[in-house]
Amino acid sequence: MPHRREKLLRDMFDRGARIESSTSGKTRAEFLSDNVLQDAVHWNLCVIGEAMSQLRQLAPASAGQFTAHTKIIGLRNQLIHGYGSIDTDITWSIVEKHLPVLMRELRVLLALP
Repeated sequence: MPHRREKLLRDMFDRGARIESSTSGKTRAEFLSDNVLQDAVHWNLCVIGEAMSQLRQLAPASAGQFTAHTKIIGLRNQLIHGYGSIDTDITWSIVEKHLPVLMRELRVLLALP
């Protein structure tokens, strides 16, 4: 179990880092006008949410260490099942306000600087 837990945490961290890298220096307006960037961010958020969902099943106490673990899973479900009603303004807000919190929490659990 520890190995699988570590992989899920690492998958979330790696996908979060991809989002940070691809949105770094971008403005909200640039994000809203770039469909390819939106698709990349949405896909990586889906992977994060799926990894969190699997982590919750595998190690509920570990998932519970994240401030917004239920919202992360809910976002994945919204992106996959409610794709027709995705609000890219909300996505941008998640990238700006909530992703940094997740990344800090992942760094702590993964013992990264």
